[in-house]
Amino acid sequence: MGEWNSRGLRGSAFEELINLTIERYRELGLALIQKVPTPITPIQIDQATRHITLAYFEKKSTVDYIGVVQGIPVCFDAKECAEDTFSLQNVHEHQFAFMEEFEKQEGVAFLLIYYTAKEQYYYLRFSKLKEFYERMQKGGRKSFRLEETEEAFFLPKGKGVPVPFLEAMQIDLNYRE
Repeated sequence: MGEWNSRGLRGSAFEELINLTIERYRELGLALIQKVPTPITPIQIDQATRHITLAYFEKKSTVDYIGVVQGIPVCFDAKECAEDTFSLQNVHEHQFAFMEEFEKQEGVAFLLIYYTAKEQYYYLRFSKLKEFYERMQKGGRKSFRLEETEEAFFLPKGKGVPVPFLEAMQIDLNYRE
C-alpha cells in the first residue's frame, strides 16, 4: 500500500488538459474515455478545509485512462518528464503488465508524456515502451532519451484540443498493419 501526499498532485495540470481533450473528443463523437479513479483510504482529514491530508492507496492502480475510440479499446497513462531523459521507474511493473495484457486483447495501450522543459506532448506507443522495458530488464539503461523517441509521435499544437493524441494513435495503428 502506498502513501498519498502532495506528490500525488504532480501532473494534475497535464491531466486536466487530457480531461479537456477527452471531453471534446466525446462531444465530437470520436471517443469515449474515462479517467480511472485511484481508490484511496483517508487517514487524516483537515477539519477546517475538509481536505484529505493523509491517505493510503487501497490497491495498485492500472492506468490513468481507459475507453474506446471508434470501436477500438484504448488505455493509457499520463506522465510528466522535466528532463530529456524519461526514467522507466515512472512506469510501474503492474502498469506495464496491464498494458501488455490489454494489447494482447487487441486493445491499444500507450503513454502520453509531457516534456515540461520543452513544452511538448509525446505519444509513446506500447511496442516502443516494451522495447525500452526489455532493454532495462536485460541490464541496459533504466531510462530512454528524447533522441530515442520517434519524431512522428510528437503531438502537434493547435489542433482544436489541448493534447491531440488521436492522430498519433492513427499512426500507431498504421504501424501495426
